[in-house]
Amino acid sequence: KAARETINMLRKAVPICIGTCAEWKRARRYLDSHPDDVAVANLVLAERGRPCFDYHVGRGPGACCGAITTADYGRNVRQVEQFLEGRRSAIVDDLREQMAEAAAELSEMFRFNVPQRWSIAHYCQAILKKEPHVPNVRWLTTLAGYVHYRLSGENVMGVGEASGMFPVDPETGDYNARMLAAFDAKFGGSLGEKLPKVLKAGERAGVLTERGAKWLDPTGTLQPGAVMAPPEGDAGTGMVATNSVAARTGNCSAGTSIFAMVVLDKPMKGYYPEIDVLTTPTGREVAMVHCNNCTNEINAWAPLLGGDYEKLFLESLKGEKDCGGIVVVPFLSGEPVTGVEDARLMVVRRPDSKFTLANFFRAQVYSAFVSLKIGMEILAREGVAISSLMGHGGIFKTKGVAQQYLADALNTSVTCMSTASEGGPWGMAVLAAYAARCLKSEVESGKSETLEDFLSCEVFKDAESETLAPTEEGVAGFNRYTANFKEAIHA
Repeated sequence: KAARETINMLRKAVPICIGTCAEWKRARRYLDSHPDDVAVANLVLAERGRPCFDYHVGRGPGACCGAITTADYGRNVRQVEQFLEGRRSAIVDDLREQMAEAAAELSEMFRFNVPQRWSIAHYCQAILKKEPHVPNVRWLTTLAGYVHYRLSGENVMGVGEASGMFPVDPETGDYNARMLAAFDAKFGGSLGEKLPKVLKAGERAGVLTERGAKWLDPTGTLQPGAVMAPPEGDAGTGMVATNSVAARTGNCSAGTSIFAMVVLDKPMKGYYPEIDVLTTPTGREVAMVHCNNCTNEINAWAPLLGGDYEKLFLESLKGEKDCGGIVVVPFLSGEPVTGVEDARLMVVRRPDSKFTLANFFRAQVYSAFVSLKIGMEILAREGVAISSLMGHGGIFKTKGVAQQYLADALNTSVTCMSTASEGGPWGMAVLAAYAARCLKSEVESGKSETLEDFLSCEVFKDAESETLAPTEEGVAGFNRYTANFKEAIHA
């Protein structure tokens, strides 16, 4: 079972044929009888058989219908063999290089940072690779958009989520027309027709259909007709969950990955590979620093140290402000913000480092924030103003620990509300409540309140919160830790 799951995973990245493809079996019989005859092999693969299902969904290379040469197919097979033999870096490096190619080309074309993980970068890379399923692509979406489509039948998307697929123009609240035109001119077609319709928070996004209700609840207890909000991903719902949708407000969402978002009051002067520019669920422009790694090392080490997270977090408060010279590198995957492309898991100390449990675990928690600090330094140089920063995620559950460390890391006051450990699902529920409120207000008065007012005057009106300011000693200590961290990762 494990081997089959591994092969299935690999085939998503490197298409190869499987034995159930009838046309490939036909071709194999010819190839096996003429193993050294390249001309015969190419002839067999060029015979237009009927494309198999895997070819249509992009998991088969089309050897069954002549869509790939023997040389190219052999290259795919060798990559899979290398991976199964333990030589994984080759295939990972190749895939990373391919994804970087598309992202870099789009960023240069748009003069706007397009991260490798964005939908348009994936689609562009498929075009560049001439993947067989590209001509059959009808529309692009995200997981949030797909689930919404299954529930409502509407191919729509919240503007915040849409801005992580393709750049959005904050003036129009829709996809950037200039960039769409540039993409179409370069690659052909009409990309805009393949993207979901963009909606702002509070706008109508359909209702739960009978089919959608049955998908969620096959028993039939759940009835159709519920109002649905424009779907948002973890970035947009995180902003809502922390009341960070107004200009100069920001939030930090920390989990296995971490990001900080600041709502801009003016456009940034330049564009940077380390900074994503998205929007709030209402269409305001947002600068985001996203890091791939955050709490994974804490989660790996805590069970070895007794498993009591609260006790360990409180113990870390006894540690020195710079962790006594101990450095933890938590890169379970590459971290572009720091210039590290590969996974790197390390605990580093000097002979004179004070290796205590308090210092060690303080370094663990610092490691969750240090990459974010490095990225946020760019926003500081741009003069991006932050009036308030909200923290949320499980790492803030122990009062006064991670919250203080983050304040010291960013040299900015950090607020945590009683809902700090809540995340995206709660934020999406708030957006759904806002959509229902807007619908009711439009029926009764013809107008509705803003999302900012709804959050401040309704949702968070009586919310308990605590704000911690950075301390001079803490800031200096985190700066020393950061200097040691940079030295360790580039040694």
